[in-house]
Amino acid sequence: MANSIQNIGKIPELRKRILFTLAMLAVYRVGVFITVPGVNRVEMENVVSKSTGSFLGMFNMFSGGALEQLSIFALGIMPYVSASIVVQLLTVVIPKLDQLNKEGEQGRRKINQITRYGTIGLALVQGFFIAQYLESLSSRGSEVVVDPGWGFRFVTVISLTTGTAFIMWLGEQITERGIGNGVSMIIFAGIIAGMPDALFQYLSSQGGSGGEEGTGNFGMLLLLLLVLGTIAAICFFERAHRKIPVQYAKRQVGRKLYQGAQSHLPLKINVSGVIPPIFASSILMFPAQIANMSGSVFLQDAAAVFGDPSDWRYNAIFTVMVIFFAFFYTSVVFNPVQVADNLKKGGGFIPGIRPGKNTAQYIEKVLTRITFAGAIYLSIVCMIPALLMKYMSVPFYFGGTGLLIVVGVALDTVQQIESHLITRNYEGFTGPKGPRIRGRAAGRPAPAR
Repeated sequence: MANSIQNIGKIPELRKRILFTLAMLAVYRVGVFITVPGVNRVEMENVVSKSTGSFLGMFNMFSGGALEQLSIFALGIMPYVSASIVVQLLTVVIPKLDQLNKEGEQGRRKINQITRYGTIGLALVQGFFIAQYLESLSSRGSEVVVDPGWGFRFVTVISLTTGTAFIMWLGEQITERGIGNGVSMIIFAGIIAGMPDALFQYLSSQGGSGGEEGTGNFGMLLLLLLVLGTIAAICFFERAHRKIPVQYAKRQVGRKLYQGAQSHLPLKINVSGVIPPIFASSILMFPAQIANMSGSVFLQDAAAVFGDPSDWRYNAIFTVMVIFFAFFYTSVVFNPVQVADNLKKGGGFIPGIRPGKNTAQYIEKVLTRITFAGAIYLSIVCMIPALLMKYMSVPFYFGGTGLLIVVGVALDTVQQIESHLITRNYEGFTGPKGPRIRGRAAGRPAPAR
């Protein structure tokens, strides 16, 4: 491990990418503390602190603590995630978008541009409802807004929309010029930044709850065991994969005869990674945000199910959405027909399965089974917050969703760093004889020798 960290500094490109990523994340964290003009930050912190474990607490976690500061980054990256979900779903329905998606790099650029416009539109709507929500807080006795009115609403909408656009740009820059996926890294940085304060508040509540010392110590020990067990389970399932044997036939190229080789096609149990819980959380938070910040009693009652992560109805809907997005995102990133065609072109085949259509059907059948297992694993891990918050009053940061995002993004980042090291003949983090850390995309078969 120490040698691998030293080797990072020996690769100029990798060193620049890591430093660039850290610089962009530092800019993001600085922006979290820039408050929207006309807002009393202290009063807003009091409002959010009283809503721990509710919709506002969850929204504050995904925004990296920007909501309690009511900063220009209060909307976070969620409008971009929501727009991406909508565009990907429309790609399946609208033939023109599907055609753009198949046109390669140029088509993807157009789709990304459509996603950006959708992000700005969602940010404008959400920003307006946040402005109204802040004014409603002032009418209830919390002097959050210094000077309410249309001037304040206009400034708030522009500030929040600009902040979301800037975060979107930061994420794209990290993806292109840094390490890891930009959107995931921003959410990862926000959760990590809030964990120390959440741990301190939890320990303080345990120490000052008035209960017996042994009971408090037992609760903290149980929490530690649950967190460590969850992290171990996440690491196990994120690296687990199903190996499909692949046999390559003998072939002659010129005067050289290449012997048949045996390989395997690794299919990850969880191909979609942390995308399903992020997508599901984003979809559920949007109607709850609009309802809670609209000031309408009817909408607030109707959306009450979306604002309580410990409610069984919320968890039931969340589980269904996680399973749906696990299958949906897997179908987007992995195409069994294309994999079967590549195997056929390379002279490879699965023993006992005919090349071509039958191979694609077999791969799709295996992929469906393991994706269902991966979706169940994601659902179980993401249900942990409900149990911890309901029975142990644990902050949302230490629930399954937060830990899944943190551990998953960390594994992806380490895998990318390891790929750079191995490419330049350096040892990876797992050593020369240890198993390689695999990324989220399903593996490709080895070429015929």
